[in-house]
Amino acid sequence: MLTDLTTVLDIAKRRGCAIPAFNVYNAETALGVIFAAEEAKSCVILQMYSRLFGSYEAEFLAPAIVEAAHRAKTRVVFHLDHGADDQVVSKAIRWGCTSIMRDASALPFSENVAVTRRVVEMCHAVDVPVEGELGHIGTTRESIATEYTRVDEAVAFCEQTGVDALAILVGTAHGHYRQAPVIAMDRIREIAAATGVPPVLHGGSGVPDEQIQASIQAGIRKVNFGTDVCYSFLDQVFETSRDLFAVDLFMKEPTQAVRRFALSKIRLLGAEDSHA
Repeated sequence: MLTDLTTVLDIAKRRGCAIPAFNVYNAETALGVIFAAEEAKSCVILQMYSRLFGSYEAEFLAPAIVEAAHRAKTRVVFHLDHGADDQVVSKAIRWGCTSIMRDASALPFSENVAVTRRVVEMCHAVDVPVEGELGHIGTTRESIATEYTRVDEAVAFCEQTGVDALAILVGTAHGHYRQAPVIAMDRIREIAAATGVPPVLHGGSGVPDEQIQASIQAGIRKVNFGTDVCYSFLDQVFETSRDLFAVDLFMKEPTQAVRRFALSKIRLLGAEDSHA
């Protein structure tokens, strides 16, 4: 069933787990995640990057995701990830997203607050929760920042914007890590306690399992996986025989590879049976 971000994060808080958020790119990756969620009886978040909403892909894929979410036997959130501008946010709402991230983290603090607050007001008017970001979470091609999101700024940001979830900079990055990151667990605990807003961990692909679990114990309630969704899908595509040229049949195993990957992360995050 299609639901919103606040609903599943409230479940995560009560259970002391985190809800996995998987970036999807086509019908196969989306279905693989939903198959895993149904098998594990888990809440799950399907999210798409801003760039897909900025081109033609989301216009065609979004209705399919919304329909699949409605039919799913578990709670499914449809989320805009790293919304780049207000136009993308508007498209995402029109095309069925039940959760929005507006990423203005590269801007100075006051501008980030102003942009995010405007989006919160727009989204809350139609009952859509918003995730903000404080502390720009870069890519693994860059040096991983060690100046983490400040607690005092996190409190001020949440109070001034009214965000429903907050992506924080605590040692992770987007992409494939050259070496395993070290997550600042104390900073997660401090921000979670001081703000009362569910913290979000971006860059979950490649983070050691024990660090993921420790971050959840510290208060993380949503963990994003993007790069490893791609690898799980593409690795199976490259292994599948070219003799199987009917595309619908060819795609069955890559879809199942995504299912297996998503199921492993659902279990890692403690989200099994979270729909119950």
